[in-house]
Parts: sequence; structure tokens; C-alpha cells
Amino acid sequence: MHLDTTYWGHNWGVLLALDDATGQPLYLAFVRNETIADYSLAVSSIEKRGYIILGLIIDGKKGLFSMFSGFQIQMCQFHMTQIVSRYVTRNPKLKAARELNGLMRTLPNSYRVDFEKAYNEWKEKWRETLSRRSVLKSGKTQYTHRRLRSAMHSIDFYLPYLFTYQRLSCEGMPNTNNKIEGTFTDLKKNLNNHSGMSIENRKRFIVGFFLALFRL
Repeated sequence: MHLDTTYWGHNWGVLLALDDATGQPLYLAFVRNETIADYSLAVSSIEKRGYIILGLIIDGKKGLFSMFSGFQIQMCQFHMTQIVSRYVTRNPKLKAARELNGLMRTLPNSYRVDFEKAYNEWKEKWRETLSRRSVLKSGKTQYTHRRLRSAMHSIDFYLPYLFTYQRLSCEGMPNTNNKIEGTFTDLKKNLNNHSGMSIENRKRFIVGFFLALFRL
């Protein structure tokens, strides 16, 4: 099952749960902020209606991983790559960062053991660079390449969830949230064809859009 939220501006968004097998929406809620409680309510609602959740594909909100620890969780590999790119940029000058970007590009086609081996080799190769500290004017020191370290720490956190889809018990599970992202893209295209609607009318339109999906 895919779980994600998309926003219009900073004031409101839609939290959606989508069945991967059928593409049908299982839960829809309008939210102001993407909170852990919102996701908990979504999963609870789905289970109370008799659905059995075999696994969750999510895009990185860290609190969800502990809250949903009883489920098989797949971290969206596309979002993992985006997180790293945000920290080190797509065209970094630092060679260690360029190599990390290259490693992330192999993620979708890698087996867990191969990726983990390559990643650990990268950390060992660039251990000195990652540990380097700079002296500030105040006399205090800080890590020189803090954004590179942040990218590394993100990978360290999500690594246990990046290859859930390769487990025998998770056969057929996707490794990205592309299905729900595509649904959000279709929704926004349809809304753009009806610009000028009030927020309340937009909400009615969105509900109708997903009800139509459910009937397909």
C-alpha cells in the first residue's frame, strides 16, 4: 500500500492511501500539515474496514518507520536518491559527493548485499574526508563537509528499508511510490483545467476524482 501527501501551497493538502495491486484509493483526508497522527489515523481506518495491509511504501517521514514497525516498510528509492541530491546537489565539486551520487544511481538495479558492500566501501574510502573538521573564528570546530555527512546519515537511517521489496515475503512489492505520485500528477492536471475554483469546490472536485477511481 502506498502512503503519501501532496500539497497546494502551504495551507492544505491531501493524504492518500493507494492499493498497489488495484490502484484504488483506500483512504483520503484533507490535511494542513503532514503529521504522524494523520498517517496513524489512515492506517487504523483502513484496517478497521477489514483490509489486510501486507506492506507500506513511504517516502521518508522518519517517525513513520518506528510507528509502523509492525509492517513491512519499503522506503521509496526515488525519494532516497532525491534526499541525497538535495544535500550534495546533482553536480557537486567534491569527488566523494560525485561518487556518492553515482552509487545512488545504481540503487534501483542493485541487490541489497551489493549496494551495502559498495556503500560501506565508499564510507571507508572517504573516511578522512567525512571526519575532517574546520576551525571557526570562535575557535570552535565543526565538520568541514556537513552536507555530505548529512547525506550519509540519511542513507544510514533508511538503509534497512531500501530493499524490503526484495524479501521473499514481499514479492511484487514496488520499490518506489511512483504509482501514487502519478495519481497526484493526474489529479493536479485535472484541477489545473478548472482553475479559479474556491478551496471548498476544489475539495469536492478531489473527492469526486478519487470516487471515480474507486469505481474503475
